[in-house]
Amino acid sequence: RVILERKGKRGKEADFVKVWREVRAKAMPAKGYISGETLRSSKDPLNYIVITTGQSAADWERWEKDPERKAIQARIEKLMSRPTKTKMYVYA
Repeated sequence: RVILERKGKRGKEADFVKVWREVRAKAMPAKGYISGETLRSSKDPLNYIVITTGQSAADWERWEKDPERKAIQARIEKLMSRPTKTKMYVYA
C-alpha cells in the first residue's frame, strides 16, 4: 500500500479535488492497481490522505514514473501548501 499525505491551499480546494480525481481516473486502469481511497481530515479539511492498494511495489514504482501521472502530479503540487509525502508499506 502507498499512503500519500497532501495538504491543499486555501481557496484552491475545488481545483485540487478536480485534479486528484483526474489522477485517480488514470490510476485505476494502471497495471497492478487494486483500489484507492481518499480521506479528508475532519479537523483540517485541507488535509488529505490517499491510500492506494496495488499488487506490488514494482507496479507502484512504474506508475510513479509514468509521464502522464508525473504531469498531473505537477499540477496537484501547484495547488498544495506543501509537497506530497509518500510512504510505501508492505504486508508484514
